[in-house]
Amino acid sequence: MAKEEEAKRGMKREGQADGVPHLDKEQKDLLQDLARREGTPIFVIDHEKIRENYREFKDHLPNVQIYYAVKANSNPRIVKTLFDLGCSFDVASMPEFMLVHENIRNMPDKERQDWIWDKIIYANTIKPIDTLEALDKYKPLVTFDNIEELRKIKLHAPNAGLVLRIRVPNTGSMVELSSKFGAHPGEAVDLIAEAFNLGLIVEGLSFHVGSQCTNFENYIQALQLSANIIKEAETRAGQRIKILDIGGGFPVKYNPEVKSLRTLTRRLNGEIKRLFTPDTEILAEPGRFMVANACSLVAKVIGKAVRDGKKCYYINDGIYHTYSGQIFDHCTYPVLAFREGEKQISAVFGPTCDAFDTITLGAELPELEIGDLVYSENIGAYSHASSTCFNGFPPAKVVHINR
Repeated sequence: MAKEEEAKRGMKREGQADGVPHLDKEQKDLLQDLARREGTPIFVIDHEKIRENYREFKDHLPNVQIYYAVKANSNPRIVKTLFDLGCSFDVASMPEFMLVHENIRNMPDKERQDWIWDKIIYANTIKPIDTLEALDKYKPLVTFDNIEELRKIKLHAPNAGLVLRIRVPNTGSMVELSSKFGAHPGEAVDLIAEAFNLGLIVEGLSFHVGSQCTNFENYIQALQLSANIIKEAETRAGQRIKILDIGGGFPVKYNPEVKSLRTLTRRLNGEIKRLFTPDTEILAEPGRFMVANACSLVAKVIGKAVRDGKKCYYINDGIYHTYSGQIFDHCTYPVLAFREGEKQISAVFGPTCDAFDTITLGAELPELEIGDLVYSENIGAYSHASSTCFNGFPPAKVVHINR
């Protein structure tokens, strides 16, 4: 595991004219100070920025309960920060479930069980039998999207509350999810009816429009589909479907073309009010939005060369580590220099003995020397969470900032 250190000074983001959050001089100076003190690479988590993101989401969607998608960044201190704010949690494995559970393990049994009922959804639609058996005593909400999973739940976790996940359009999202998850809308009412026939309780419906969704029509179509399914299911089963989980996908402004959260939520609030009764419980599962712009990486140049006339720099973090999001998340993170100077197109490689460990062939960098520091900002989601120890290189050390 990465060793964790804590810095006492804070960082504040400054929004540029394009709306994309960038580090200012004070923040860059702090990152360099931390790197000199702690060594490199370091992954810096700004907890006040996480709090700001949580408050922003609540301000724009005041009637929506936030279930943080732990997989985006499962650092225990991030979970604790959100727990202290009253956040709920979307987990997708037993280790994630137990990571959240650690914050409530000292509660009295009844209070702990009530908290789980209200605050955790196990949102992986496919679960091993041993996971279902472990979950059953906690009775959380769990998702499903097919008849085989429904039968498994009946046998191994009959005390769980159920949420049916439906397939919805993912067009224009950075990571498409509909090919792997979600029942076809035409099957949804039959699945809900079968669940009730089996003696299970379907409490809600869920969907996911795809990660980093920049096509807001996905949400509008998904809400309309959900409203139709809920209405038909309630009529057929004679049971109330009280929960709607609108999933994640809330976009981060990695670039100026991404529309703001405010633009999306204005539409969401209007459609939710139009399509659903006031007593419908609305859940959302933001992950990226909570942590992406709250983290920065600092690495060191450990080698340089010229290949085919292009400057090439080798740094001590790469594709198998914090930059893994470029592969798994389809997200690029510009490598930036603290050093000033005329910039030229350069290549940047990670430290491992693998040609795949290529961060970029098009970085705009000044002339760098071995030992110089570089950084990437807005790198908090689906990055350090998927770091490996490939080739013997450990993940970046985690440094926490609290203000």
